[in-house]
Amino acid sequence: MTNLELQKTANEVRKGIITSVHSAKAGHPGGSLSAADIYTFLYFEEMNVDPANPAKEDRDRFVLSKGHGAPGLYAALAHKGFFPVEDLITLRKLGSYLQGHPDMKTIPGVDMSSGSLGQGVSAAVGMALGGKMDGRGYRVYTVLGDGEIQEGQVWEAAMFAGHHKLDNLCVIVDNNGLQIDGDVADVCSPYPIDKKFEAFNFYTIHADAHDFDSLRAAFKQAKENKGMPTAIIARSVKGKGVSYMENNASWHGKAPNDELFAVAMEDLNRISEELEKAGEA
Repeated sequence: MTNLELQKTANEVRKGIITSVHSAKAGHPGGSLSAADIYTFLYFEEMNVDPANPAKEDRDRFVLSKGHGAPGLYAALAHKGFFPVEDLITLRKLGSYLQGHPDMKTIPGVDMSSGSLGQGVSAAVGMALGGKMDGRGYRVYTVLGDGEIQEGQVWEAAMFAGHHKLDNLCVIVDNNGLQIDGDVADVCSPYPIDKKFEAFNFYTIHADAHDFDSLRAAFKQAKENKGMPTAIIARSVKGKGVSYMENNASWHGKAPNDELFAVAMEDLNRISEELEKAGEA
């Protein structure tokens, strides 16, 4: 896909996030919006996946370690064709298969249930080791929050991955700088993130999470890297695309009311119009 096509898709993913969280009257919009471009690039350009055959054996695997970012993952999966986009409005509703956190038993395209912070990356490491032991060619990708990496289990998993030289593993840190309690640097600073992963024998790359050229270059380097796992530290904006949510920690885990939903959709529709004009230029 061209960058413009990716930008348009990512904006539709953002609309799906806002629509689903508003419909549910609950959820986590801020960190879903910050990672929307990452999900879009992974599912529409980077990963070998097939919506018509979600369980195909040679598919690349994805684990959303920061499971509360499910609205973003669901919107990307829906627009990729794993399930109807119309189902996004059932998020967190009684009887819906779209639960508040990813459930591999009920949601097409979800490779691992997640939600307890710090645990998803361990599952991804296990998948990567399994692929190596079985001589399989698939890659494993996992997205972590920068607040999430305050969890000790993340570093146990990183130590294991580095020790076993799992170069089929790509960890992406959604570095939006904010967590539920405020600035990550103030709550319990994870910085320097790159040096920490390097200490666990990771190859580290910095990327702009909202620039598709930057993401493309980062994932290309990750694929070319041999003999050690990769960590991409993707600098992002919490609430990206919605004016009043951007860089605002209070939108970590709450839904917009009807009035603010309308404002958010106006913001995203304006972006759609700008992208259309860019395509016509």
